[in-house]
Amino acid sequence: MDKSIGESIKAFGLKKVLGYLDADPEKNISKLVDWLIKVDTDGKHVAPQAIKAKRWLDDKDSNWYQLVKSLYTDIDQGVRKSFFENVLVNATVIGTKRQDRIMEKYGCNVPWAILMDPTSACNLRCTGCWAAKYGHQLSMDFATLNGIIEQGKQMGVFAYIYSGGEPLIRKSDIIKLCEKHPDCAFLAFTNGTLIDEKFADDMLRVKNFVPAISIEGFEEVTDARRGKGTFKAVIKAMDLLRSKRLPFGISCTYTRENTEVIGSEEFIDYMIAKGAKFAWFFTYMPVGVDAVPDLMVTPEQREFMYHQIREFRQTKPIFTLDFWNDGEYSGGCIAGGRRYLHINANGDIEPCAFIHYSDSNIHETTLLEALQRPLFMQYHQNQPFNSNHLRPCPLLDNPDYLAAMVDQSGARSTEVMAPEDVHSLCAKCHPAADIWAPVADKLWHETDVYPEPKYARL
Repeated sequence: MDKSIGESIKAFGLKKVLGYLDADPEKNISKLVDWLIKVDTDGKHVAPQAIKAKRWLDDKDSNWYQLVKSLYTDIDQGVRKSFFENVLVNATVIGTKRQDRIMEKYGCNVPWAILMDPTSACNLRCTGCWAAKYGHQLSMDFATLNGIIEQGKQMGVFAYIYSGGEPLIRKSDIIKLCEKHPDCAFLAFTNGTLIDEKFADDMLRVKNFVPAISIEGFEEVTDARRGKGTFKAVIKAMDLLRSKRLPFGISCTYTRENTEVIGSEEFIDYMIAKGAKFAWFFTYMPVGVDAVPDLMVTPEQREFMYHQIREFRQTKPIFTLDFWNDGEYSGGCIAGGRRYLHINANGDIEPCAFIHYSDSNIHETTLLEALQRPLFMQYHQNQPFNSNHLRPCPLLDNPDYLAAMVDQSGARSTEVMAPEDVHSLCAKCHPAADIWAPVADKLWHETDVYPEPKYARL
């Protein structure tokens, strides 16, 4: 059977199952999981996660069951339908198999998601942010953004994430891209201050866009880093989205100054009450010559977040994930196209949003060609960078790796205003890597929170 025909038949079947689920979600939630396990015939894409999810979803008192149920009680039906179809069917069931075929043919990484910056411009000037110094200098036009999505879909990529800068400065183009690609799921890391009534109505109309709103904790710590009045503007945006029955999540950068707030039960409960369905945590990285290394967390704070996020997963109806501390679930670093890649507003194709080095530009090369260029192949050949997946990062946790990969690939700094030598950047991370190593090793050897195989394709 032609592969495209087989994909269409499988997609049709799954969409019918999703419709069946809508008819009686309380009764049929676990049946959806059974179907996902059944259609994952090779057992390596969806089944490992689905089997674990079934345990949680069979228990109607569990926080995971309550979270899934809330997607039916709190979220617009059309938006929910689009999210499930684009993420579960297109990006996961169909997309991962298409990615596997490309990887096997070309011997390189192929991402599950593409992160890209429509603009480097931002309406805020947050302490320690590399984007703050760029102003309005860099952007990708609509044709380039659309071309990236067209190329990605050919490789099986149906998940696209916007960052910046502040991506919602380009809200009109973002909505147009949602309209042009209704089969894709779109998410944006946004400060939330530009979400207004019209944009919320546009989200409700296109149905395939979800914001992850940046917040640093409660009002005092958020305004301290992002500017006075930012917290109230963010809460106003959350209230608006919730009133429209639109899904959203939060994006939290934990620093030496706010970790105990962001990691508190009080804060996560407040975000759940506001309507957040997911929380994505990032630790502060000293990227850029003007970065503030003193904002980097202590090993005690990073361990605190490790335990807190895992506790929230067991008790809170919100999906929490940590970009670094969840390396045990992804088999180490996910950058370099292994799960995702980043394209900045200048078109430079980077391994990661935090790795500002590149040997390819989207204006000069295709995505597939970039994945086969020396820098991305260095990632492909060297991942994972540590057998302890609680030390996954080639910069934060294993800085010698990043310096060597950049040197060997001939990649250049993509920092436009002030290019940063990779050895200088890595030197800022060496002290943190050294003091985190014994803590991470202790956790890795003593904690078994994931008794099933620790690696899966997604």
